[in-house]
Amino acid sequence: MKRTPTRCPACDGELMVTELSCRACPTQVSGEYRLPPMLRVPAEDQQFLLDFILASGSLKAMARQLGVSYPTVRNRLDNVIALLQEETEQ
Repeated sequence: MKRTPTRCPACDGELMVTELSCRACPTQVSGEYRLPPMLRVPAEDQQFLLDFILASGSLKAMARQLGVSYPTVRNRLDNVIALLQEETEQ
């Protein structure tokens, strides 16, 4: 499945959603809307968060799944949390 682009391919600026359309009827909503913070982090961090949630939030399970140590997974999660904090402050 294609991922939603979040950065402009020409200048690397932030992309905005400007129109939403209903699949069931002809309704369209226009405006400028920011993508949710979790979509604004890099794709590999989105995947990490999805895997973490599917592992019931278990860092031990994530360490086993990724074949790395618990502290490595903890550090990765801390980095993703920091990115999300930056995104929500903007």
